[in-house]
Amino acid sequence: MNPTLTNLAYIAAAILFIVGLKMLGRATTARRGNAVSSLGMLLAIVVTLLEQGMAYEWILVGAVLGSVVGGAAARLVKMTAMPEMVGLFNGFGGLASLLVGWAEYHRQAAQSVSALTATWVAVCLAVLIGGVTFTGSMVAYGKLAEKITGKPILFKNQHLANGALLLAVLAVAVLYVLFPAGALGYSLLMVLILLALVLGVLSVIPIGGADMPVVISLLNSYSGLAACAAGFVINNTVLVVAGALVGASGLILTNIMCKAMNRSLANVLFSGFGSAASAGGGAAYQGEARPISAEDAYLLLEAANSVVFVPGYGMAVAQAQHAVRELGQLLEANGAEVQYCIHPVAGRMPGHMNVLLAEANVPYEQLVEPQDVNPVMATVDIAIVIGANDVVNPAAREDQQSPLYGMPIINVDHARTCIVLKRSLNPGFAGVDNPLFFKENTRMLFGDAKATVSALVAEFKGA
Repeated sequence: MNPTLTNLAYIAAAILFIVGLKMLGRATTARRGNAVSSLGMLLAIVVTLLEQGMAYEWILVGAVLGSVVGGAAARLVKMTAMPEMVGLFNGFGGLASLLVGWAEYHRQAAQSVSALTATWVAVCLAVLIGGVTFTGSMVAYGKLAEKITGKPILFKNQHLANGALLLAVLAVAVLYVLFPAGALGYSLLMVLILLALVLGVLSVIPIGGADMPVVISLLNSYSGLAACAAGFVINNTVLVVAGALVGASGLILTNIMCKAMNRSLANVLFSGFGSAASAGGGAAYQGEARPISAEDAYLLLEAANSVVFVPGYGMAVAQAQHAVRELGQLLEANGAEVQYCIHPVAGRMPGHMNVLLAEANVPYEQLVEPQDVNPVMATVDIAIVIGANDVVNPAAREDQQSPLYGMPIINVDHARTCIVLKRSLNPGFAGVDNPLFFKENTRMLFGDAKATVSALVAEFKGA
């Protein structure tokens, strides 16, 4: 293929990536943005295959298998399992980059060509970042899917062990770049892969389940950086561009998530937040919860002029988003102003609640952020908390000993009435008790969120 045409196609693909990424910033254009970015990737793949003149038999087999798996995942995986799927995709992206680096090493060795030092550095980075991303994402998947405990897994001198492992990784990487040829180079590469895989596990196990949205963002960034390194390995411009875009956007999102929790990235990665030690620092809240029935909750809602829904992971588990949307429509028809306030770290991945509400066709204009609602929360008649816990915990404002202290929350306790939909009074994913349940203006509506909201809908329709 003509090099000029190849470069022009790569530029076009890069433009499609950037335009698609920009369109993903709004719910109204996100679907088209996804299609535009996919078109850019298709163009990049086709041009690369034509340029390289590869044997297409195995490529077609891989494309068919990948399409079947991807299509089945998109159709069959429930929205509640979307964070786990994102974690798996991040991991497989890292594994693909690792394999590209490994394959390039064997290609150079088979050709007996002395590659440039920059090539070995790129191979080293692809293998290292890809390995950390793969096993780290597998651990994140295990925590999200509750295959392993969501609490931090800590052991004595853990930071020292991780530090020593990181130094070992750097030392082996330097030796590999200096001596890449022969049996020694291959042995060093294998050791580097092994250390990267172990480092990925040890980097994520100390992180609690409550911090998973940040971890997912960070691992997404890692997968992009690994792809960028793989692009340098095979000298592919469009892969470098795509990897850099994913890496940069992932880091930006990670920073946004950390700010939403008023914590540094170092605190997220190394504090062991959610462990028994950290969670035990807050007060033991006591009081009498005030249960309410669906019939009584209906009477409150029927008289309300303004209602704010605050969704959380409990809504995802119950798959209650469509029932919530229907209740919102009935409240609007009854004359109430309805909004949906979403905390940046609600759910188990970035944008989890936004995706669920978009699936239920909740108007984008009704989605608001905490800083938009908190100043006027005292004028809100009813705040309905659906499965959220940590992001509405007043201890973040009131208890300096609480692990959540300083985290910006949604001030639902300032509303005239707060109705909390939960199965029990158990703490949230962070393992921190919530004094909201015992506030004077709080009413607890116990039960499955979907069944409870459906009961409220039935009350409105039967009135």
